[in-house]
Order: sequence, then structure tokens, then C-alpha cells
Amino acid sequence: MDCLFCKIAAGEIPSAKVYEDEKVYAFRDIEPQAPVHILIIPKVHIKSANEINDENCAIVGHIFSVAAKIAAQEGIAEDGYRIVNNCGEGGGQTVGHLHFHMLGGRALAWPPG
Repeated sequence: MDCLFCKIAAGEIPSAKVYEDEKVYAFRDIEPQAPVHILIIPKVHIKSANEINDENCAIVGHIFSVAAKIAAQEGIAEDGYRIVNNCGEGGGQTVGHLHFHMLGGRALAWPPG
């Protein structure tokens, strides 16, 4: 499989790792849109939110549990942060692997882009 995020999670492509366990890998975005911009990905390949089903949906709950840990670790839990998932090309998804953006470290405007 030629998936950028699978290769990052496998250590084949370098990244600035923030967190890792047996199910999830988190790393700093190479084009940060906020002082804290971390990508949280499942290690198993799921193309997008459209492919979440009864067999793999537990990973999403685990990702949000990990996000809370990362927010505390990064010092943004108290002031707040945003978790974003882009689904499909029209939704802004540029890598075909389910991922969540954690953005924080500054006041975030609403509505987003």
C-alpha cells in the first residue's frame, strides 16, 4: 500500500512523534495552522470517516481518549483546543487515511474556512 500516513506510523518516513501506542500514532503537522497542530491517526488503514463501521469504530473512541492525553501533555487542555476531521476531497481531506487534526495554543475563530 502506498499510504503516506501508514508509512509514517510504521517509521518508514520520519515525523515529529508526540504519542504512540499499539493502535494510534500522533505527530506534529509539517504545515502547522496553530501553535499546536498535531495529527492523530489510527495505525490500521481506514481511508476516511466514510469507512468507519461496526468492526473498526472503537478506534475513534480511542483516538479521542488519546487526544485528551495529548492536550494535557501539550498544555492546551485548560484553554481549549479543536479536533477536526476532513472527509473526502470536498471536505478538505488531502491524505487518504483517517486522521484528526488537533489545533490549539491560540484563540480559534468560528466558523472555520
